[in-house]
Amino acid sequence: MTSVVVENELDVRGLGCTLWRGKRWIIGFALLFALLAWLASLLMKQAWSTTAVTDRPTVNMLGDFFVQQQFLNNLDVRNNTLNLNTPAPTVMDEVYQEFTMQLASWDTRRDFWQQTDYFKSRKSGNAHNDAALLDDLITNIQFTPADTAHNTLDNIKLIAETAGDANNLLRQYIAYASERAARHLNAELKGAWQARSAQLQAQVHRQQEVAQAVFDRQRQRIEQALKVASQQGIKENRAPAIGEALPDSDRFLLGQQMLQAQLDTLQASGPAYDLSYDQNRAMLGTLQAGAQLDKPFQTYRYLRTPEEPVSRDSPRRMFMMIMWGVIGALVGAGVALVRRPRPTSPTSH
Repeated sequence: MTSVVVENELDVRGLGCTLWRGKRWIIGFALLFALLAWLASLLMKQAWSTTAVTDRPTVNMLGDFFVQQQFLNNLDVRNNTLNLNTPAPTVMDEVYQEFTMQLASWDTRRDFWQQTDYFKSRKSGNAHNDAALLDDLITNIQFTPADTAHNTLDNIKLIAETAGDANNLLRQYIAYASERAARHLNAELKGAWQARSAQLQAQVHRQQEVAQAVFDRQRQRIEQALKVASQQGIKENRAPAIGEALPDSDRFLLGQQMLQAQLDTLQASGPAYDLSYDQNRAMLGTLQAGAQLDKPFQTYRYLRTPEEPVSRDSPRRMFMMIMWGVIGALVGAGVALVRRPRPTSPTSH
């Protein structure tokens, strides 16, 4: 019996020669796959993104809104309606908080896209497809809040099909969110102004009623003492020493002349008010004039202004061509190995 020994060895030299002989297949498939990747990238939807970084506005950006909001805050401090143990946020903090809330709001993004020509030009008329398109556009606006732990600021990113659209739409969206925030802040200021005016008016009315009640009580006491003095026929002052306090029951001892003088003086001067009443009246006059709303004030400032991106996010054409070119080369290598000539095996008798 003749035995044939087959060794499972890798013939590197033979493999290299085979691949070299099939280099046309390898290069051809690599170029074909790279060409197909290039054509596919032309048909794919492009995505360009730009980013903006924002921060709190300055005082001069808020205009009259800062003055009037600070006036209300000072009024709350004067009336002891604020907790002084915890520091109150500044007007700039309140304004910027409203801006970032609008910037990240789903409704703000939806309303913004619905009024843009970018969305209107891509509507198909099909309700389902248009709703899906709107959802995609909403997710293309991404807001990342500031993180003090990682030393990052608030940034907003927008993705569009062209570099120019990405830049213009992001600027428009930030301005739209700022205008929306300013409108909400003005409405809140107007409501707070009216509420403070009503509260102060009620306080002034209470002070007037208290002063009138004290005035009526004093007048009644003097009139009662004058009546008793008339009945007793006391015209001159018979009271003890001036320094001694005279009770109301003995007030008639002052005599008709002095009591009549006190009554005339009291009626001429009218009810007595303290300093807080005059301050409240002056403050009430300012509040009743109404809030002077400044609509176009800016609720943010740029730390990074949006610009046209220089490279798109997708498709990455060069990466796709290289990747699919390598895949094509592997396929070509496989074809070259399959088509290699096979040696004839010897036969033994």
